[in-house]
Amino acid sequence: MVHVAVVGAGGWGKNLIRNFAGLKDCKLHTVCDLDAAKLSQNESLYPGLRTTQDLNEVIGSKEIDAVVIASPAPMHFDMARRALEAGKHVYVEKPMTLSAADAERLVALADQAGRKLMVGHLLEYHPCVRMLKDMIDGGELGDLYYLYCQRLNLGVVRKDENAWWSLAPHDVSVVLYLFGAEAKTVTSQGHAYLRPGVEDVVFTQIRFADGRMASIHVSWLDPHKIRKMTLVGTKKMATFDDMESSEKIRVYDKAADVVPGTVSYADSITIRQGDIHMPMIKGGEPLKDECRHFVESILNNTTPLSDGRDGLRVVKVLEAATQSLRQGGAPVEL
Repeated sequence: MVHVAVVGAGGWGKNLIRNFAGLKDCKLHTVCDLDAAKLSQNESLYPGLRTTQDLNEVIGSKEIDAVVIASPAPMHFDMARRALEAGKHVYVEKPMTLSAADAERLVALADQAGRKLMVGHLLEYHPCVRMLKDMIDGGELGDLYYLYCQRLNLGVVRKDENAWWSLAPHDVSVVLYLFGAEAKTVTSQGHAYLRPGVEDVVFTQIRFADGRMASIHVSWLDPHKIRKMTLVGTKKMATFDDMESSEKIRVYDKAADVVPGTVSYADSITIRQGDIHMPMIKGGEPLKDECRHFVESILNNTTPLSDGRDGLRVVKVLEAATQSLRQGGAPVEL
């Protein structure tokens, strides 16, 4: 049995609390938050639950095996550091930290302590993303040329982080997961229309050593609510539309082939237009699967899919894109 404490009972924290409370082989031991009203609400929902406003009680408890951190991003590093130094396993929401240097420190601390460090990259546990990964690894799409992601909406506008840090960690984690590689170059441009210094819209391009690339467009100042990804391969193409209630994945039997030995440019490219396939997607709640994965990684002593090194790779891209933004879109090497 893994005894878990959740730090942060806000909008996303309450979802983590619910899922950890419902897992077998896991006991939700404590919820920590500064808001007494939220603690009282959780006490009524989960009889026997301990609550506290003092993080020191969580860190110092010998009964707690793992700490789940759902606090605001600027608090992630210090809370995770303290928990690891106290010998706790740590699950920290995305982004893991606000700098690559801090992320590297957490990875080193977890290694030294022999504890699990996992980052809440939720979409890596989404059945649709898992299916796309299987398609890529199985060669169904052929060699992946490029992909692009759109995460757009009107609101919620934040004052303490821009649209890139607020929205893009989801897509960056998926891009690196699907490509199975670390980024080489990041280029980013955006603009702050509503609040000086806080970009509302960002366009970022990630390039890899083998020539593949990914484009990410995030905005909270857009008329459309879009959560969509498009993948283009040498054999087929695919889309993942998370706003669809069903038919979230579509696989297009479409491709462009280069015919060797032709004389004219017009004859050198052939276009194939085929059927569109909408595969059946297995059900399940990605967050529940993610929480279960964390508990199982502790019990079975296995490395989490979205471990600290995965979190570090994502933070490196987030940080490089920020540097590129500040330099007017100049490419940043990783």
